[in-house]
Amino acid sequence: MTIAAKVTAPLGAEGPRTPAWIAGRIEDFVALRHEFHAAPELAFHEVQTSARIAELLTRWGYQVRRLARTGIVATLENGDGPALAIRADIDALPIAETTGLPFASTNAGVMHACGHDGHMAILLAAAHHLSLTRRFRGTLRLIFQPAEEIGAGAKALLEAGLFRDQPVDAIFGLHNWPGVAAGHFGFVEGPAMAAVDKVEAVIRGRGGHGAEPHLAIDPVVAAAHAVTALQTVVARNTDPRETAVVTVASIHGGAASNVIPDRVELALTLRSFSDAVRDRLRDRVPAIIDGVSASLGAAADVVLTPGFPSVVNSVEETRLIRRVAVERFGAAAVLEGFAPRTASEDFAFYLHHRPGSFVFVGNGDGPALHSPDYRFNDDIIGPAAALWVALAERFLTGGADA
Repeated sequence: MTIAAKVTAPLGAEGPRTPAWIAGRIEDFVALRHEFHAAPELAFHEVQTSARIAELLTRWGYQVRRLARTGIVATLENGDGPALAIRADIDALPIAETTGLPFASTNAGVMHACGHDGHMAILLAAAHHLSLTRRFRGTLRLIFQPAEEIGAGAKALLEAGLFRDQPVDAIFGLHNWPGVAAGHFGFVEGPAMAAVDKVEAVIRGRGGHGAEPHLAIDPVVAAAHAVTALQTVVARNTDPRETAVVTVASIHGGAASNVIPDRVELALTLRSFSDAVRDRLRDRVPAIIDGVSASLGAAADVVLTPGFPSVVNSVEETRLIRRVAVERFGAAAVLEGFAPRTASEDFAFYLHHRPGSFVFVGNGDGPALHSPDYRFNDDIIGPAAALWVALAERFLTGGADA
């Protein structure tokens, strides 16, 4: 990568500014982000992406190891000391892009619609700076994780020996968030993102003519009653002070207006923060679908597929990175009262093994994550990279000024 000597415009007066030692090279990492965006790859198929990351990190002096097919763990050692891991996700989504950007996806039906291209650029910008300055003592491990979007990448890395063969004392990650002021940071102690589980159900009735419903067992009516009844899990089975989400996102049955079908298929997502609420959802949702169907003469086959647990940030590590952000950018850059998100993240699996924190950085106004028109804000690469640098220097040395 050629290192440019140009400085991009800083964020507005109310937001954190990119330090000069990052800003002087930021255009290279913006270009790298565009490169990743134009060539998105789906979970466990991030071959080109992974190769590019490995090439850069090797050039910068990192020891690079591949795990779980397309995962990268890059290590930079500088004397004795603790070990810190920072993770970025690298996979894209099966979404057809509609942004019209000059660097839009060239892979039909595949798009970086969640900002993983930006997360890679952020961590690589920090990685490059840290390789040049090495203002820390200890071990820095950078994790470029595949398959976050399908919730399989973190588990695959752990099963392949991450933390066993590359031990760390703590792990951190981040995600951009549309609708939050660009370059501002959100920190959550404790549960920060929801657990997720998937439910698929087939309600079976007896088909018939729409003119003679009394001779049929209508699975459409049973499904309609079940969909309505499912919300009682939130309204009547969950403590109002807790969070629970039951979303029926797909319902399919029948093909003609005068034919009662034999079956209706439902697909649901369940989200929660506490283990108790998660257990209740996983118990009550199948029971309601089965019970409502049976009461109307139908039968239900329900399959619950466990997803991944809630992201539960360690208090100590979250307070540490929050202090680092305040010291680096000022208190105005940290969002007070930032609330947990009901989206889910497989970063949760790392936190079952090591303490750490998952951080949010504002992406500014614009389309939501997973939208075909989603646009990552390049202005946040600098501040977010500076946060990673400041965290590494603080965690690994107890506080060095860059």
